[in-house]
Amino acid sequence: MYDVQVVSPRNYFAFTPLLPSVTCGTVEQRNGEIQFWEADCLKIDAENNKIFCKANFDNNTVGSEEFSLEYDYLVVAVGAQVNTFNTPGVKENCHFLKDLEDAQRLRRTVIDCFEKAVLPDLTEEERRTNLHFVIVGGGPTGVEFAAELHDFLIEDLVNIYPTVKDLVKISVVQSGDHILNTFDERISSFAEQKFGRDGIEVQTGCRVVSVSDKEITMKMKPTGELCSIPHGLVLWSTGISTRPVVKDFMEQIGQGKRRILATNEWLRVKETENVYALGDCATIYQRKIMDDIVAIFEAADTDNSGTLTMEEFRAVVDDIIARYPQVETYLNNQHLGDLTDLLKDAMSEDKKEVDIEGFKKAIHLVDSQTTSLPATAQVAGQQGKYLAKCFNRKNQCTEHPEGPRRFAGPGGTRHFFAPFR
Repeated sequence: MYDVQVVSPRNYFAFTPLLPSVTCGTVEQRNGEIQFWEADCLKIDAENNKIFCKANFDNNTVGSEEFSLEYDYLVVAVGAQVNTFNTPGVKENCHFLKDLEDAQRLRRTVIDCFEKAVLPDLTEEERRTNLHFVIVGGGPTGVEFAAELHDFLIEDLVNIYPTVKDLVKISVVQSGDHILNTFDERISSFAEQKFGRDGIEVQTGCRVVSVSDKEITMKMKPTGELCSIPHGLVLWSTGISTRPVVKDFMEQIGQGKRRILATNEWLRVKETENVYALGDCATIYQRKIMDDIVAIFEAADTDNSGTLTMEEFRAVVDDIIARYPQVETYLNNQHLGDLTDLLKDAMSEDKKEVDIEGFKKAIHLVDSQTTSLPATAQVAGQQGKYLAKCFNRKNQCTEHPEGPRRFAGPGGTRHFFAPFR
């Protein structure tokens, strides 16, 4: 039985992938009823298993606003904050899309842009400027907002403001060569083609250097040339950075030189015993198979001959795939049916065996598939369910939910839980 206490500055749950839909009215905001502490976590005291909080109320409330909570296990899921990269004018002149208030504010501004555009005595150029919507950042949030905004304009607003329907323009500015460049190339290509058909302009290879209330200035990467374009609204969606409370926590546990909080494959924060983290505030440090290659070889070499037969290797294949998720990814990407396919070319023709050097050579490319998971709410949601299952079965473990932290080998004890995938 667990006593779960939730600390959050908002008394509702926001599923961030639906925020672009809130801006355009496709999804309405609704508040759920849960019991929790409505407060900001200011500091994590990992040494004393305590967090320090400040109530998220107006200053006219009675009593102390600050309090502390003790914990046996702490799950850090505070997300991240917008990364402006210290670009001049961004905080003052751009919209963001990180919470419900941002989405509501963005929706009001979109409608205001149309209201301004239909005022009398404006030139056509001024109307075009008011109706130029610029999205900086071609990641999931920027692309989803551009698509939702296009539908909102075409299906609703141009019917209400028909006199300016031909003056509306949506632009997506991306510093990389493609939008959605962290996803499969087919997804990126499809999105760009769809935007082309819808009349959404995608400008790649452009780095924003400043934003004013009237225009956005960009540097073209191929030429180094500066150019400015007028705008009526700018959404800034270029990436995320670590929140101060997490940065302070990282300093305490020896992760101060990292850019983001690191967990192991079971979502437990490295260098801690009872703190877990998920979502955008953390990244999984996936152990590389080459770090354990000697231990794997020795465990598989049951007759201590110094070489592996195919039969010996097959006996540990399941353990390897369970312990190192990148193995399965590599096999899929290389269209290989089985891990043993990697070993066939490395085996000697006469004895059909492989020594440690040949084993290393056959396996070394597998770790190339070790990549960070995308900072999306879908990943965080899956991590939450996974961690809940771990805790629900924790009484079956003697140490951590992940169980023994070593390579099992034939007849050994495999990890009690598989790493998060």
